[in-house]
Amino acid sequence: QVQLVESGGGLVQPGGSLRLSCAASGFIFSIYVMNWYRQAPGKEREWVADISSTGISTSYADSVKGRFTLSRDNAKNTVYLQMNSLRPEDTAVYYCNVRMKIRNYWGQGTQVTVSS
Repeated sequence: QVQLVESGGGLVQPGGSLRLSCAASGFIFSIYVMNWYRQAPGKEREWVADISSTGISTSYADSVKGRFTLSRDNAKNTVYLQMNSLRPEDTAVYYCNVRMKIRNYWGQGTQVTVSS
């Protein structure tokens, strides 16, 4: 019963910050790479970032590099996406994801709206 629950989305002004959380359960969180994706209206779902199982290595899409920071707390089974210097083009539903052998799992998403 893998579950991923995103939270922390909301409305923020351009230049502002948000921290998204993804609470994971139902699997051994500490051995999996975790991912964030986002999907804006009318657009394809876009990979945003991933973090290694230990948190020592992270990767980011060029569009967010330098502004977003991914981290994880394996003791809390939670991954975080710190989003700074937000832009209107960051507006999207943000999804937490974990890739397993049998399938990928997705959270329900959390809406981030960047607007003045």
